[in-house]
Amino acid sequence: HTSATEKPFIKSDLMKSIFSDSAVLAASRCIGFLAAMILAALPAFGAGSAKQTVRKDSDPSITIYNQGVELMLAKRFPEAQAKFEQAVKENPRFAEAHNNLGYTLRKQGAANYQKSLEHYNTAIELKPKLAEAYMYRGVLYTEMGRKVDAEADLAALQKLNPQLAKDLEEVIETGKEEDRFYGLSSKIGG
Repeated sequence: HTSATEKPFIKSDLMKSIFSDSAVLAASRCIGFLAAMILAALPAFGAGSAKQTVRKDSDPSITIYNQGVELMLAKRFPEAQAKFEQAVKENPRFAEAHNNLGYTLRKQGAANYQKSLEHYNTAIELKPKLAEAYMYRGVLYTEMGRKVDAEADLAALQKLNPQLAKDLEEVIETGKEEDRFYGLSSKIGG
């Protein structure tokens, strides 16, 4: 309770009672300086992320690949094949493009099986843990009557992706592939 002659206690009085005026002034200057530095640095952070493109945006093979995926999902395999071939030409080390190129070739018939196999093999050489390449190659081996090779891919797939392994096992047992895509059909985001 304050009398009429007493002035109310305010926070600055508390600071003055605890610290000297020079300490309060130094602290507030330091805080002000830090705030100014942070605010000055913010545009640089924003400019760097806005102006700097990430690999996905600067790599034309990604855009071409994504166009191929759309065509593949629409079951327009010859057109998808052309896009994946273009993506592989742009970036020969693009494992997913090799894999999907193998897929689109395989879906166009037995005359393309050898070429398809080469692209699956390349995808696996480039990215040995690319489970979908083992899945698709295992399906191809099954279609080619190479059950021992399909089972070898099944063994590798069981370690990499048990769900895809179940799908491949079913294809090996029945000789029939479901009319669906096994996970690698998605676009590469950005």
